[in-house]
Amino acid sequence: MNSKEFRRHLHRNPELSFKEFDTQRFILDALRAEGIECRAIATTGVIAKIEGNRGNLSRAVVLRADIDALPVKELNDIDFKSEREGVMHACGHDIHAAVLFGVLQQLNRERNFEGTLFGIFQPGEELNPGGAVKVLAEEPFEGYTVAAVIGEHVDSHLEIGEVGICPGRFMAANDELRLYVTGRGGHAARRAEINDTVTAMCEMVVMTTSLNAHESVVSIGRVIADGATNVIPDKVTAEGTMRTFDAERREHIHTLLRNNAKSIAERYGVEVEVDINHGYPCVVNDVMLSYEAMIVAQDEGIAVRQIEPLATAEDFGYYTERYPSLFYRLGVGSAAGGAHTATFLPDEEAIAVGERMMRRLALHILNK
Repeated sequence: MNSKEFRRHLHRNPELSFKEFDTQRFILDALRAEGIECRAIATTGVIAKIEGNRGNLSRAVVLRADIDALPVKELNDIDFKSEREGVMHACGHDIHAAVLFGVLQQLNRERNFEGTLFGIFQPGEELNPGGAVKVLAEEPFEGYTVAAVIGEHVDSHLEIGEVGICPGRFMAANDELRLYVTGRGGHAARRAEINDTVTAMCEMVVMTTSLNAHESVVSIGRVIADGATNVIPDKVTAEGTMRTFDAERREHIHTLLRNNAKSIAERYGVEVEVDINHGYPCVVNDVMLSYEAMIVAQDEGIAVRQIEPLATAEDFGYYTERYPSLFYRLGVGSAAGGAHTATFLPDEEAIAVGERMMRRLALHILNK
């Protein structure tokens, strides 16, 4: 099986986060057919191991790809269209997994490197708390010195043959925000008898979004006030997201949100609750590894673009907290459309570029 066939099978049979049981079986079978040592990890994921033919086998490089899909109904007219209603690889994880499979396939046949190579087909990237937490909880690299963890993500803002690399802070930490305002509702015309929960929430939303800054995002995407033209509800809820690149700034905004809630509660005579669901940490690329990767890419004839930090989030951040790591973007062409949409369709020519980049980088680090 080649990597393109591997990708098309995954695309045709997508599974949601932490439900990747069929995907896991398929990957295990494909790896075992290649004679690659592998086993299940993190319930629905897969870990593969290949030992080089020389050197210190306790020194390791880890290659990581995510394997979960999204709750999106595919609208592409292709012969490998999703066969699971309402589920689609709309974020390119099928491409990530195909690249990793291709690299493992090649290096297993060659084994002309020092040390040990691990491949992680990780579940649940799209859903808090993220599959990376479950992988690391099993301590799969215990007894090894991890020289680098390498991952990639498709990007339609880059063309085929390009990669994007951002040294240092790259992707934001994310938190889910849920706000609740509770008071005494009632007839909208009898204002002396009610607490205006709607106006209180409106002010809370405005104060929340006013916390946006150059290196932080605070947005509210959903507000529910289930009243009527002349009815103020007892409870109003709001939901949003928060993205930050700095742990201190992250905690500072959390404090400001709670202080704002206390102020509004006192002024409107209501209860205001701020529920913060802590998400993924910031993805911080190892600076030296980033510049080495740029040189490796150029030597391989792959164009490099140094890109700016992104407010999007990735559970790859958990790996960057523990090991020297690099997460880069793989160009799939502007014709692919937007990720997380029903018509997202990366160009398969990107798979070969991704394999060249990841294989060469892994060998560069292992053979130092």
